[in-house]
Amino acid sequence: MGFFDLRSTASRFRFFAVLEALSWIGLLTGMAFKYLPAEGNEIGVKIFGPVHGAIFVLFVITALLAARELNWGWKTTVLALASSIPPLFTVAFEIWAVRTGQLGELSADASKGSPAAAPTAS
Repeated sequence: MGFFDLRSTASRFRFFAVLEALSWIGLLTGMAFKYLPAEGNEIGVKIFGPVHGAIFVLFVITALLAARELNWGWKTTVLALASSIPPLFTVAFEIWAVRTGQLGELSADASKGSPAAAPTAS
């Protein structure tokens, strides 16, 4: 099932991190159509504003649950929460968390396929 398998905390965190970034793209696009043309159109902001707000709240809740279940330190937790503020940083944090082993089984799955994890012949 891959990306949409939301049975684990780490998978839910990944899902909401990507969803939050996508909602940022929608909101920024809506803002561009509102403010850049001479006669702006507010429909994009009216749609993506509440959508992004709801996804933002879900991401924060998921980050706090992940911090508790995956035993993150306070620095990792603060980084996860802070990543929700600048556009697209949730994806950057998720990539960092996988690479540094902060996302449990997602980190373990990533290390299985990496050349660094392969045994070397002696």
